[in-house]
Amino acid sequence: MALANADDEYEDLLSQWLDLEAALSMLLLHPVLVPEFNAKLRQCDQWLQEIVGHDTDAALYLMFQLASTSTAGYSASHALVCATLCQILAQELQLPRHERESLVRAAITMNIAMTALQNQLALQHEPLSSEQKRAVAAHPEQGVAQLEDLNIRDDLWLDVVAAHHATPPARTTLSSLPAEARLTHILATVDRYAAMISPRKSRPGRTASDSVRAIAGQPEQQDDDVAVALMRAVGLCPPGTFVQLTNGDTAVVLRRSERVNFPLVASVADAHGEALDAPVLYHTVRGQPQVAAALARSAVTTNINHHMMVRLGLYAAQVARQPQ
Repeated sequence: MALANADDEYEDLLSQWLDLEAALSMLLLHPVLVPEFNAKLRQCDQWLQEIVGHDTDAALYLMFQLASTSTAGYSASHALVCATLCQILAQELQLPRHERESLVRAAITMNIAMTALQNQLALQHEPLSSEQKRAVAAHPEQGVAQLEDLNIRDDLWLDVVAAHHATPPARTTLSSLPAEARLTHILATVDRYAAMISPRKSRPGRTASDSVRAIAGQPEQQDDDVAVALMRAVGLCPPGTFVQLTNGDTAVVLRRSERVNFPLVASVADAHGEALDAPVLYHTVRGQPQVAAALARSAVTTNINHHMMVRLGLYAAQVARQPQ
């Protein structure tokens, strides 16, 4: 693609993402009011596939930026994060098409029975009440019942929603598991990771680096196919997250590179925290500066123009492919 076409191609990417999140919010908040719920959900699934398939790095950039900066409409945002990661992991793990469909649709609808409550809890400072705890405990079973009332007849999808909070199997080599256990383990891993990176009123979101280490960095998880795939696909410094560079700058990660954890980044603030007049691109895979540490979004005060950064990421990727 020519650089001249970058504006045209990415002009609507952010609005597409926000429109998809809004559509999911309507589906999940008021499912019984949505004519042909199943068809509308399949359309959202197809929409997500197109966004991720067109540019996975841009999708990850938007996912991490938007998930880490707002608690408004948390339930739909969380569903979109989980569905995006499930879509990427389904490709990474080479799942059959029908399993991918059941997994992604389960990710979107796993909390359908507590959408309003999940939005409330994201804004709540105090611990859960007894009534809230009962509602959270009951939501998988109630979610299945609600989906069945909405004429969802995909048994694998329903089984994964029912089991998405079940204790994971002791043996986590995916090929040894039946389809339901395999998809449930993927979704449970993604659900936990997505919850870690997203902020609540009661706490800030964790860095992606800390979150993926919590999922994939423990000794007992070294042979976990899902944890390994998540580390491989997303890495410690995924697009849309912030890092401190070895020169002291604060940078936003724009794209992954051919080497895990050596991303393409754009500095947005200097070592004193002063915003730069214009972002400075660094291809860390080529040398200095390198990534020194991951930063939580709450530690960064610089305003980010997402539209510009997504386009700059495309430019950076093209420059990175040019011969040296």
